[in-house]
Amino acid sequence: MTRSVALVVFPGVQSLDVTGPMDVFAEANRFLLPEQHYQLDVIGVEKGLLACSNGLTIQAHRHFSEALSSYDLLLCAGGPTLPQRDFGEVFHTWLIAATQRANRFGSICNGAFMLGRAGLLDGRVVTTHWNDASALVSLCPTAKVESDRLYIQDGDLFTSAGVTAGIDLSLYLLAKDHGAEVALNVAKRLVVFTQRSGGQSQFSPFLTPHAEASSPVAQAQQYVLANLTSDLTITELAKAANMSARNFSRVFVRESKVTPAEFVERARVDAARVILESGNLPLKTVAYEVGFRDAHHMRNVFQRRLGVSPQQFRINFGTPL
Repeated sequence: MTRSVALVVFPGVQSLDVTGPMDVFAEANRFLLPEQHYQLDVIGVEKGLLACSNGLTIQAHRHFSEALSSYDLLLCAGGPTLPQRDFGEVFHTWLIAATQRANRFGSICNGAFMLGRAGLLDGRVVTTHWNDASALVSLCPTAKVESDRLYIQDGDLFTSAGVTAGIDLSLYLLAKDHGAEVALNVAKRLVVFTQRSGGQSQFSPFLTPHAEASSPVAQAQQYVLANLTSDLTITELAKAANMSARNFSRVFVRESKVTPAEFVERARVDAARVILESGNLPLKTVAYEVGFRDAHHMRNVFQRRLGVSPQQFRINFGTPL
C-alpha cells in the first residue's frame, strides 16, 4: 500500500528538519515494492520560494490551501524563529482539518509550536528541542512536555526532539510500517543509528537550575559549585545561605524548583561532563574531582540522568587528543 507523507514548511524552516525525514522515506523506497512506496509532499505555509534558516532556498510542492488530500503522515517542520511565529487563523483551521484527515500527524523539532498554536497538543504527551521545552509548556499548559526524549508516540501523534531527531522518529515510523529490517537497511544507507542511546539531556549545555543571583539560595548554590568534593549536607548548605536548615530546604525548592540534593547531583554531573569533554582523566579521578563516591556511583547517576555511561558520553562528546 502506497503511503503519503507530507511535511509542512515555512520561511526560516530548518532544512534538516525537512530533508532528514524525506531522505529516510525516499531511501526506504529502494527496499520496497513499487506499490509500497512512500509519496512525499512538501506543503508551504507561503507560496513561492522559501528561504531556510541556513540560506538554502526550497520550493514547496503546493500551498497549504491546495493541500486537501488525506495523508498517511503529516509532519510540521521546525526552525529557529518558529516559537515566536503565528501563521494565522486560516492556516490553523487548515492544519486542524488536515490532521483530522491524516492517519498520523506530528512534528520535527520545534515544529510542535505549529501544532500547539492550533490547539492540537492539548492534553497530549509530547517532546520538542530541549531549548524550547519551557516555552512549549507556557504555550500548551495542558500538554505533558517530556524534554529528555528523542521522540514520543501518543496515539496518532508523533513528536520528536531537535533537528536530527527527526531522522530517529522517521526510522521508528518506517519500522512500524515495514519492519525493523527495512529501517536498519535505511539507517545503514544514511550511516546513522536506528536507535540512539540516551536522551536530549546529554546534548544540552547544562542541567543545573540556578536561583536569582541576589537570593540567599544563590549563595548556597555558589558554595556547592565551589565545593563539589565536600559532603554538602543540608546543614552545611543552610549555613552557607545564613538560614536555618528547616527554612532553607523549603525556600530552596521554591526558588530552584528542585531539592538541595537534586541540585548537588546535577551540579556534579555538569562538572563531570566538562571534564569528560575536555580531557582523558581516568573515570575514578573524574568521579573524585566532582564529588561522586566512586566511578560506579558516577556511572549510575549518568545512566539515570543522561541515559549513557560516562565512558560513552566521552566517546560522543570528548575532544580528540
